Formats: sequence, structure tokens, C-alpha cells
Amino acid sequence: MRRTEPMKVLIVGAGISGLALASALHRDGAHVTVLEQAPEFTEAGSGLSMFGNGFRALDALGLGDAVREIAADAPPPGRSGTRRPDGRWMTVFTPGVTEQLRIVDRTDLHRVLVAACDGIDIRHGVRVDSADDTGVRVADGTRIGGFDVVVGADGLRSRVRSAWPAAAAPHHAGYGAWRGITTRAVSVSDGGETVGAGQRFGIAPLRDGRVYWFACLSVPFDARPGLDVLRSTFGSWHDPIPELIATTDDARISYLPIEYLRGRLDSYALGGRVLIGDAAHAMTPDLGQGANQGLEDAAVLARCLRPIITAPTAGAVADALADYDAVRRPRSRRIARQARLLGRVMQTSGPLASLRDAAMTIAPSRIVSATSARMQDWTPQA
Repeated sequence: MRRTEPMKVLIVGAGISGLALASALHRDGAHVTVLEQAPEFTEAGSGLSMFGNGFRALDALGLGDAVREIAADAPPPGRSGTRRPDGRWMTVFTPGVTEQLRIVDRTDLHRVLVAACDGIDIRHGVRVDSADDTGVRVADGTRIGGFDVVVGADGLRSRVRSAWPAAAAPHHAGYGAWRGITTRAVSVSDGGETVGAGQRFGIAPLRDGRVYWFACLSVPFDARPGLDVLRSTFGSWHDPIPELIATTDDARISYLPIEYLRGRLDSYALGGRVLIGDAAHAMTPDLGQGANQGLEDAAVLARCLRPIITAPTAGAVADALADYDAVRRPRSRRIARQARLLGRVMQTSGPLASLRDAAMTIAPSRIVSATSARMQDWTPQA
């Protein structure tokens, strides 16, 4: 007998890619359940770079207009590129790199995605221990099952991914990062990054004039440098860096060691399970592509599942997930590798930092800008 009930999808993780996928599949007619370990949604206190490829993914997911309403109206002002701590420019991106770039407050983006999931069963405070092809087992030993597809959108330490053969594992990138958003508008004439020896500071204005910033420092994984280290390291760098730190509430400045997913997954799909976002390809933030790649995942997976939502046989699901994997794994893995290599270069210290600066100073802008421009050249059909 032909099945008449629509596809049932379980999404583990209520982050950006998980909620974006949930909203799209729900509108397409699937029964969607989302499990989130956190007891409630909380404010993030950080920003995100949304590039042209990310917005095209959002458009495919039916979310583009809503996100544009909370994003900056224009690219970061003035020049964008890389400077020395004294403010001298080493590289300046060509306009094509930043013309589609918009900075969003991560908290605002999350609220938009939650609103788009109205009517979806989102369960908070659920810790998943393991997953199989039709469901998951949670911390209290009970099983939540009966699904056609189980999506791991549960981040770097994904429990859904733990069943993969020779699964990749988190690895420290060699540096950590503070992140913050100023409590008031700050005048910023230029954007981009400033680099020192094992140190970096990034500036990204938000829609309302407040500024999202990040500061990177090469330290061991278990180091937890305090705000005194932040201020002593960057307090003498060019304006407006000291003002950005001073106008950010100390309690809203967060610090995390930067990690990425090391190891090669042979597939993002396993039976009825599939990985998206950081669960599949957690990358360092050096290209600003983490959220954009997660949204690309969601757009492609939604496209692959859409034709079988009303007839989700096991064979049809396997074929759809294989199609998703074939499209997404090569591109996301390549971008993750590029981000990791760029991070190593930008965080270098000692004599190599001087060689890096010299090379960046003489490199033509079009060459420096080419990688970012190519990365944004993506459509949901690609």
C-alpha cells in the first residue's frame, strides 16, 4: 500500500543551519521535530558575516527577505582589507569582495529563524547520546524514533556524527578569540582585519551603528586569557580598536578556543542519517564562511528531499541523501581547508610574521580578493 503520511524529519540541534532547514521542510509539508540540548535560547553577543552565497541559500530556503531586514543596509563602510597594528594598509579588497557582504547580529538572526519555525515541535533541554537511522537515544535512556530522516545539526561535537566510521574529531587551531558587540554606535570609517604577530583584530559594523568585533590570540587550548590580556594586547592598536573594546560591556565579551573538525568524512550521509553545518565540516572562522556553508547545506538538503516528502521510501531517502553528499562534501571540505590554511598564515608569529606582512603588502589586490570572490560564486543548483 502506498504511504500517505508525509516525511518525518528529526533535526538534532537548533542552531542556524538546523532551524533554517526545519523551516524550509516544514513549509514543504514535512513533519519536523527539532531537539536542542540548551534549556532555552540565549543571546549570543557576536556577529556574523553574511556573503552573497549565504543570502542565495537563504532565498532558496524562503528566509532571505526576513534576514535582510535585520542585516546591515550596506557593506562595511570605506575600505576593507588587512592593516598593521599602526593602521597602515597591507591589502585592500576589490569592491566585488564586499559588495554583497552584510553583517548581522547572531542573536537577531536566531530570532528570525525561530520565528520562521512557528508551528514546529522544538524541544529544549534534550541531550542526545546517540543516533540511528530512524531516531535517537537521549540522556535519560529513552528513545525518540519513527523518523524517515535524522539530521545532525548538532555542531562540532555532534552526537549524531559519533556513529560514523573513522569519524573526524575536534582539533585546536592554535589560537583563541574574544568576541563582542559595542553597547552603542561607534564611528567606523573602514572595516576588515588588523594583524600582528600571533594576534588579530576584526571590525564589522552592524545595521544600527553598533560594531561587532573579534580579537584573536595564539595561545594553548587550555589557556583562558582574561580581559586584562585583551586590553594590554590590543589597547595600543590603531583607532577605533581601543574604543571598541572600551564601549563593550565586559559581561558580554566572550572567549573561546578556536577549533575545527580534523579528519576526512567519507560521506555526510549514513543510512537515514545526514550531517549539516558544523557537524559535517566545522571550520575556523578565517574566511567568515561557517554560517554561510551551513545555510548552503540546508538549502541543498531541502532541495534534495523536497521531491520525496510525500513518498519517503527508504530507497528514495538514501538516494536523496547521496545526492546531497555529492554536492556538498567537495565544496565545504575545500572551503574548510582554505580557512584553516589562511588562519595559520594570519596567526603566524616571529620572523614569519614579517615575511607574511611583506608578501601581503606587495600582492596585487585582485589576487588577494580572488579567493573570496570565487567562494561567493555559488547558487543552490551548483
